[in-house]
Amino acid sequence: MEEITNQLTGAARVGDLSTLTLLLDQGADINSRDSKGYTPLIIAAYNHQLDAVKLLLNAGADVNAADYGGNTALMGVCFKGYPDIAELLIEKGADLNLQHGNGGTALMFAAMFGRNDLVKLLVKKGADRYILDVRGLSVFDLAAQQGNEEGIAILEAQY
Repeated sequence: MEEITNQLTGAARVGDLSTLTLLLDQGADINSRDSKGYTPLIIAAYNHQLDAVKLLLNAGADVNAADYGGNTALMGVCFKGYPDIAELLIEKGADLNLQHGNGGTALMFAAMFGRNDLVKLLVKKGADRYILDVRGLSVFDLAAQQGNEEGIAILEAQY
């Protein structure tokens, strides 16, 4: 079982669609987790493998699955800065307001790392700008700590 999970996540990491398809056709668990709790979808998204993300979502991958730290695929792409994958995940039902173990959200990741195209996308799609993390900080606080003035302007805008 662990070997199949490793094959799945390995194929997802590099966007090997033929291996992903073969393993899934053989009954591999699409939502299996590796030792860190990463699912193939989380790995594919984090590594900017758009076609693998599409394949996994269309095959029934859980769009809101989280690793053992509570991080979802959407959080990962907001950290890394992949709006194409973020849009697809949102279209497929990604919860914009899930919080990881420290209370962070996808919007917080986007604002902290200056991914302002993603800040705008998430705000337009209805992400909650007033969620607080475990330290009591909002996305506004986190953007300000990073000097992300453009992000703050986007957060304050009405869409």
